[in-house]
Amino acid sequence: MNAENIHAVDGQISSSSSKSVNWISKNRWFVLFVIVPTILSIFYYGFIANDIYVSESRFVIKSPDEKRPQLSSLANLIQTTGLSAGQEQANEVLDFIRSRDALANLQQRINIRQRYDRGADVFSKYSKDIFGDSFEYLYKYYTRMVDANLDTQTGTAVVVVKAYTPEDAYQINQTLLSLSEDMVNRLNDRAQGRGIAEAQQQVEQATERARKITAAITQYRNRSALIDPGKQAGGVLEIANQLVGQRAALQAQLETMERQTPRNPSIPALRNRIAAMSAQIAQQDSRVVGGSGTIASKLGNYEDLLVEQKFANDSLTVANASLVQARSDAQRQKFYLERVVEPNRPDIALLPKRLLGILTVAASALCIYFVGWMLVVGILEHAPKD
Repeated sequence: MNAENIHAVDGQISSSSSKSVNWISKNRWFVLFVIVPTILSIFYYGFIANDIYVSESRFVIKSPDEKRPQLSSLANLIQTTGLSAGQEQANEVLDFIRSRDALANLQQRINIRQRYDRGADVFSKYSKDIFGDSFEYLYKYYTRMVDANLDTQTGTAVVVVKAYTPEDAYQINQTLLSLSEDMVNRLNDRAQGRGIAEAQQQVEQATERARKITAAITQYRNRSALIDPGKQAGGVLEIANQLVGQRAALQAQLETMERQTPRNPSIPALRNRIAAMSAQIAQQDSRVVGGSGTIASKLGNYEDLLVEQKFANDSLTVANASLVQARSDAQRQKFYLERVVEPNRPDIALLPKRLLGILTVAASALCIYFVGWMLVVGILEHAPKD
């Protein structure tokens, strides 16, 4: 190549460089707000951003006796506007997964802080050197890496976990399901214990009431020297009635003897027997009625105690039946977590979507540039001319 050709090539290069510099200088804002961010995003997604693995699991909350009733189409339409008991329980479990309590348990079991500090690039990882031991910063990072929602179409709860290694994604998801199962069991135990405890308390109160009234009846019997005033009064009256019958027979015999044999020597003895029998009848009657110490005066209080005892025994029977029913209801209404889809151990990284990320940055930068350009043009057009 001769000197003239070399000078010609140098001239072309100088001309191209001069045009490039002039274009960059003329479009410096476009380069600054569009080209530079796009180049940075290409460099980040192409050379810096690490792979993110996603593990997904699904579960439902069911009851042992869960049955779908045969409803009309209108009733089914109305029913679909609300949540079933299982879906309400699933929402509670999902709230727990998204909570700080779940994060604290994860930290205790698998040291999630360390798992999110390793394997990630400098812009994505949770760095202890930057955030320190702050639990709130860790929780904000956790909410970006763990997603838990209810699929309203299928009624299943979906847990999606993102991590920088397949094993970490799987372990975090698996641990969250285990924690959720423990929570459902705790809720069951709490509800079951509360219902049975209330029924047990009613049984104890009814038992104490029955015990007290039984003791009161015993004290009353000892105090009144009567086992059963009603039965004893009946026995006394029965004796008195027998005496009345015997007296009537003797009285008839006396009247016959006085009419037929008025001088019979047995008449005085017969009269004495009738008088003694009348005194005996009067004595028996006085034991039942006629004063404060009679059986009749003691019978009223005893019958009140018997009525109270009957109510106490009936209450105890009802309380025991309620306890049995509470235990049956607690067992029937018990919920359990059924895994529909077990956590998967991902074999390829689904994130980040590198091309989509680059295009998103470029499109966002371009939109910001055009918005700014339109604002500047509008301001210049409405600016007063000197």
